[in-house]
Formats: sequence, structure tokens, C-alpha cells
Amino acid sequence: MPNIKSAIKRVKIAERNRVRNRNWKSQVRTEQTKLEEALKVADVKELDGKLSGLYGVIDKAVSKGVMHRNTAARKKSRLAKKAFALKSGK
Repeated sequence: MPNIKSAIKRVKIAERNRVRNRNWKSQVRTEQTKLEEALKVADVKELDGKLSGLYGVIDKAVSKGVMHRNTAARKKSRLAKKAFALKSGK
């Protein structure tokens, strides 16, 4: 544990941010799992709603500074590609 007052504050802030970031990343993974389950079942009707929900969670994580915007774009692109392949029947 640090002795300097500012270092003590930074430890508290780092822990607070770690918990917040873990929560957002967990939400992203949960939504991603739901979408991948819909992809496995090949449920086209449910797919659009799940994809939209995932986009919202990812965009919110980016706005909170939890995830970099390029990482978010890459995740969204890969999942959209899978969803489009299922819709088009490839």
C-alpha cells in the first residue's frame, strides 16, 4: 500500500475503474453469447434484435472509455458478417 496521499487516491480510482470496466466487458460478452446462440440455432427473426442489442452495448462501452472504438468496430463487423452470411443462406 502506498504512503503518499496522491498514490493512495490513484489506487482507489484504479480499483473503481477496474470494477466498472469488468462490468461493461461482461455485458458485451453476454450479449455476444446471446447473438452466437441465435446464429447456431439459425433463428433469423431473433437475429436482428440481438445484433441491435449488441451494437448498443458495444457503443455504450466505447462511450464510457472501456473499449477502444477500433476494437468495437472490429467486433461489430465480424458479428455482422456472420449474421449476413446466415441471412443470405451462405
